[in-house]
Amino acid sequence: MKSEQLLRQEIICEAKSWINTPYRHQASVKGAGCDCLGLVRGVWRHLYGAEPETCPVYSPDWAERGQDELLQGAAERYLVRSRALTPASVLLFRMYASSPIKHCGILINDHEFVHAYWGRAVSCSAFGRWWQRRLAAVYHFPLLN
Repeated sequence: MKSEQLLRQEIICEAKSWINTPYRHQASVKGAGCDCLGLVRGVWRHLYGAEPETCPVYSPDWAERGQDELLQGAAERYLVRSRALTPASVLLFRMYASSPIKHCGILINDHEFVHAYWGRAVSCSAFGRWWQRRLAAVYHFPLLN
């Protein structure tokens, strides 16, 4: 079993290796295309192999209202909920108070995270006040044997 520190280092290294992958809704192929969830799915595959479930069809619209919390539901099933923000944390964002969680990324240090969003390739962004105000939940990848 990997130590927590080694797992975090591997997550950060893998997330950074996706930088400049073009944005493609619902895709998850390093270098070819992915969206924010595709990035997290790709890191999962790197760490553990096959994904635990088939990803359902979902809308790219951050402004949806009243939808089910599909992204958070999947996080609850496969990741470990946390109150602590640490490098390698999976961050879930709610863009508006009345909308479902529709964005995610991976924290790589105290001030930056890697994510993909429409119109941009996977990139490293500042984890500043704008993003911090939209943070809805924090998860960690599980330690597995």
